[in-house]
Order: sequence, then structure tokens, then C-alpha cells
Amino acid sequence: MSEQQSTAGAVQRAAEALRAAIGMAPKTAIVLGSGLGGLADAIEQPVYAPYAGLPGFAVSTAPGHTGRFVAGKLAGKPVLCMQGRLHFYEGHSMQDIAFPVRVMKAAGVENLLLTNAAGGVNNGFSVGDLMLIEDHINFMGKNPLTGPNDEAIGPRFCDMSTAYTPALREIALAVAAEQGIPLQRGVYLGYMGPSYETPAEIRAFRLLGADAVGMSTVPEVIAAAHCGLRVLAVSLITNLAAGMAGKLSGEDVIETANRKAAVLQELITGILAKL
Repeated sequence: MSEQQSTAGAVQRAAEALRAAIGMAPKTAIVLGSGLGGLADAIEQPVYAPYAGLPGFAVSTAPGHTGRFVAGKLAGKPVLCMQGRLHFYEGHSMQDIAFPVRVMKAAGVENLLLTNAAGGVNNGFSVGDLMLIEDHINFMGKNPLTGPNDEAIGPRFCDMSTAYTPALREIALAVAAEQGIPLQRGVYLGYMGPSYETPAEIRAFRLLGADAVGMSTVPEVIAAAHCGLRVLAVSLITNLAAGMAGKLSGEDVIETANRKAAVLQELITGILAKL
């Protein structure tokens, strides 16, 4: 999709197709990261809408990303779930990555819950920890708002001061406390990928204030802030970053995500119940 095509008209056409495919208008959407697609299996009365069948959508090619919307009920609430996301390293443009976020907003979504698999940069983190993202650093080299701006979607200059909605973060912390789930808090650094970071880069990122690093989420959050969505994001620390442990492997990341996904599912379900 070109920058010119990522307009309010294109967004509305895709939103209408999505609403027709799922037959409902959920207020909350969830984006599932690498190895975390299993949360969609807990959705009751699921209805599926593959990205390939929606106008303007690119298709995810990343391992562990199915590439479809799943709509239904979770924790008694209607939800729309992105089972698989688009990544900059796949060759998708930033406009491609922003497009589903804008479409979900146009389809009636108000709350966007994002999950990801991330590498722990903070020396106090362990594999399997959950981290509530409080802020981010964009080290991906691009911004999804670059290029012509459609004022019908959002303002030319977008404030990012509270991109991670404080009220939703408070709900997440309260639910984690109720469930007895330890929840780290920190800054997520978005890295282009697909190569993992070098040990020197991780040392630099730690000095910049990063607590976790990954290859997603940041473009979606920028797009969400631009179009007025409330955002909550949680990282599952699936590995310690380069130079902190052994050799990094994508297979190990997905395996850890699969093992720890139940805890994240419990947290997300508890949060949904309070929205």
C-alpha cells in the first residue's frame, strides 16, 4: 500500500469489509505477538476473517503469526483479535503496519491491547517475566506517520506523552496484583530486525533507558495514538538480550512464549473483564 492509498477512504472500505465478515463491533482489540496466538483459541463463538480477504491488507509472513482476525467473546466481552501482526523486517511499509490499527478504530474499536515477545535488557529481568510497557524508544529508523497526513484519521503532529494510556496501565497493575502475577514495568525499545541486536547495541540500549527490546509494537502504538485509540501493551520476556546469556534463537523465543502464554492469557482476560 502506498502512502497515498493509506487514507480515510481506504480505511473505511476495509473497516466495512471487516464488520461484514465478523458481524459485530467489538470495543476492544488484541494484537497477539510471536508464539502468543494461542490466546485466540480461548475466544468463544469465534468468527474468522483472514487478512488476505480484506481490501488493502498485507499478509503476515512471520513464524507463529497466522494472519487473520478472530472475533468473539473473551471474559464475557466482545473482542477482536489480530492473530498475527505485520513487521517492518518482513518488508512491509510502515503504512502497511499502521493500516490494521486504523481499520480497527474505524470499525468501532476503542481499546487496543498489544502483546509481544521481547528480549530482556534490564539486568533484573528473567526469562518468563511479563513487562507492562510504560513508554517506548523508536529505533526502527522510520515512523508510520511519515508522508502525507489525512486529517480525517489524525493530526499532522501527534502527541505521544500518554500513548500508553495511564488508566489502562492502572487496571493492568490492579489485575496482576489480584491474580498474584508479578508484573515488571519498563521501557520497550523497537528495533528494526530481523537480525538480533549485538551485545554492544544492547549495552547502548540499556544506557538509553530500555528495559526490553523487540521488533514490533512501536509502529502500532504510534498509529493508535494518532487515531485516538486507548493503548495497553505487555511484553513477555522470552529471552535475555544479546550478551546476557547464550546464543539467540527464534525457535527458542517461540517455545518460551508457548510455555508462558497461559500466564499472559490470564492477565489479559482479567483486564478485559474490567473494561
